[in-house]
Amino acid sequence: MSTPDYGHAFSLWRAAAPDWQAYTHHPFVEGLRRGDLPRANFLHYLRQDYIFLIHFARAWALAAAKGETLAEIQAASATVQALAHVEMPLHVQICAQAGIDADELEATQEAPANLAYTRYVLESGYSGDFLDLMAALAPCVLGYGEIGARLAGSGGPYADWIDTYAGADYQCLCRDVGALIDRALVHRLGPDWTALPRAAQLSARFATATGLEVGFWQMGLDGA
Repeated sequence: MSTPDYGHAFSLWRAAAPDWQAYTHHPFVEGLRRGDLPRANFLHYLRQDYIFLIHFARAWALAAAKGETLAEIQAASATVQALAHVEMPLHVQICAQAGIDADELEATQEAPANLAYTRYVLESGYSGDFLDLMAALAPCVLGYGEIGARLAGSGGPYADWIDTYAGADYQCLCRDVGALIDRALVHRLGPDWTALPRAAQLSARFATATGLEVGFWQMGLDGA
């Protein structure tokens, strides 16, 4: 499968992130593709990911607050909408089918790998600017899009999860986020932003978040 076109910055940052392959082809992901990931591990991951998405939605809300243009505010708020009305309800639905009700899901104790990743993303926004936050957020949004595109049509017990990220709506979101990042870089740093020292800093932030994604998958693979 060719690399999805989610923009210029994503292409550069992806190529420079040493853990990208480990993230997008993690044994947990391959278990989803083959359909042989133990259900208990998937539900453990899903419960943690639900808590993760709460923090992720807050981070995108922070991005809306840090946006400098109407397009940035609209894109960030649209992502919050997608998280709250598409991704999180899917988690609730799958968990409910497994006998985990909404109250139990909300009461999930946050795992250390979850804490590490979500707080890194939020701190990137609190201490940095819009670009820092985008670089920290991008591996999750765009990585799941790449994984979904690669796993599309796999079928099996995890088809609903795969179809969510392989679907047209999520793939459109990824292209929109990639374009948002590209525009934000040019708006703040100019068309030659790749030649600036800031470019390496943002790439490093993307790489750090990618490594934390690997840890998140491993948490799911290790189980509760």
